[in-house]
Amino acid sequence: MAQELDAKVTINHQQVQGTSTGVFEKLEAALTQLLNERQWTNMQFLQHERISCNFNITVSKYVEAENRFECSLVIQSTRPVFNSNYTTVVFSTKDDNFNFTFQEFDQLEFRPEIIDNDLTAMVAFYAYLIIGLDMDTMSPKGGTEVLQTAQTIVSNAQSLTTSAKGWKAFDDNKNRHAIINDYLDNGMEPFRQLHYTYYREGLDAMAENTERGRVNIGKALKQLKQARDNKPMSLLPQMFTEYKRDELVNIYQGKDTPKAKEEIYDILSGINASQASYWRKLKQ
Repeated sequence: MAQELDAKVTINHQQVQGTSTGVFEKLEAALTQLLNERQWTNMQFLQHERISCNFNITVSKYVEAENRFECSLVIQSTRPVFNSNYTTVVFSTKDDNFNFTFQEFDQLEFRPEIIDNDLTAMVAFYAYLIIGLDMDTMSPKGGTEVLQTAQTIVSNAQSLTTSAKGWKAFDDNKNRHAIINDYLDNGMEPFRQLHYTYYREGLDAMAENTERGRVNIGKALKQLKQARDNKPMSLLPQMFTEYKRDELVNIYQGKDTPKAKEEIYDILSGINASQASYWRKLKQ
């Protein structure tokens, strides 16, 4: 009853032809067991408090003789909004370098002090990231210790001679290394603070007082702008706007003052101009 995650794992192997489906079914079952039955922290979570998340894995290549998988992972975690039946996305990303080896009868275990398996290291990284970000939504920077564990996994995984892509600095400004180091960068502190302002003081407050909640969401978006100004190369603010765009339109469209909406429009357009069609909607 203490486990933190309520994870659903799905594996799409349609691109791989002529292979028994047994190995994919065993992989799905093994990952589901690791994510949901391992206690990742020393915190106690009740059943209804477990964090809902999805791990959607698409296999693009499977080399049976080497037990080698080349995959992409789309991951998303959500959180209920207090006093409502609404669920909001806390984190979402796509990892195009979810590559590993796995045999049908492997037992997946994760030992934080010994990183010797890319698959368990990647899964553990995302587990700690999800838990840490969820804690950030409950108290200001509440997930720091858990996020530091994710950062330690990244550091230790770099020493793997067989290490898959995604662990190293400068390979990609959206890989595992970039994501966790940006979260814990001092310049990105406003982005960390945003999580409490947006979710706890914003969305959670809306059931009781819609206007107050919306005002706090506006404050959170100013924190988003500050984070972007502090570290323009970080992709975290842009990623946030992409998985929040529909929600933000619903919060502002047909509501609030033209002046307030113009300010929000300017912030979001400055961070992610590619979503301009959405930002125009929230001005309506």
